[in-house]
Amino acid sequence: MNYAANFRTFIASDQPWVADGGMETDLIFSYGLDLPHFASFHVFDTTEGRATLARYYDRYIDIARRAGTGFVLDTATWRSGAYWPDIVGRSLADIEAATREAVRFAYATRARHSGVPMVINGAVGPAGDGYAPDRLYTPDAAEAVHAHQIGWMADEGIEMVSAVTMTHPGEAIGIVRSAQGNGLPVVVSFTTETDGRLPNGQSVADAIAETDAATGGAPVFYMINCAHPDHFAGVLAGDWVSRIGGIRANASRMSHAELDEAEELDAGNPEEFGHLYGALFRKLPQLRVMGGCCGTDHRHIEQVCLACKVAA
Repeated sequence: MNYAANFRTFIASDQPWVADGGMETDLIFSYGLDLPHFASFHVFDTTEGRATLARYYDRYIDIARRAGTGFVLDTATWRSGAYWPDIVGRSLADIEAATREAVRFAYATRARHSGVPMVINGAVGPAGDGYAPDRLYTPDAAEAVHAHQIGWMADEGIEMVSAVTMTHPGEAIGIVRSAQGNGLPVVVSFTTETDGRLPNGQSVADAIAETDAATGGAPVFYMINCAHPDHFAGVLAGDWVSRIGGIRANASRMSHAELDEAEELDAGNPEEFGHLYGALFRKLPQLRVMGGCCGTDHRHIEQVCLACKVAA
């Protein structure tokens, strides 16, 4: 298997590829799974969980097929890093096994859908709370804490890595360095508050500039995730937006603090969500990934595809 060829197909495409919606919220609220601490790797604990993840992937891959584009297949690993064992009540060996299984499962999924171009993307989440980080990592500390997970995925032949829901550049830089050390293409996705700034108060533009400066511009591109389009659309101006290659927005306009307190899922309005993406599509000339985050499901991604096809 020429892993690099699949990534090159993705990056050379003349149109954005589809990604899934909010994996954890979709699996919990739409499919009824119990995922303690929002750790999607729990699906591999049971036959039911594995079958549900297969149905979940199949639904989004079918959207990509109907849209006539490719699919970025994220592994169920957002919280399977070395930071999490004590919190989720598992050993590091358990976490490693789940991470490796997630990559293998992703490959098996692609094998069942040979007609849709796909790239297998290793999802790496923050080592801590992506809404209210309890610590800001130095690049060295972040590289150390994420090295295990990225190494496991590299061993299994992952084709790219994405640092998702990053709250500050220090952690993003450490993940980029770890991916570079394993010879992997890497994408960084920052999250924003309702004011369009990162949780540490930094602008997206400055966070990208800092990460690029520290890594020699190593990230293939950047994304924004886990915020509603209304929260960040207003800051997308300037030359730096050419570095934005993906959007995975929340369905809800609620702040991170409000979402933390919410007892019910706010799925927003899928049709409106699609129209908002259409406007983003026109603002972002280098857009390569169209997906969702918290509260989004197949309905939102279907509307995104419709709206962006019109916008094109």
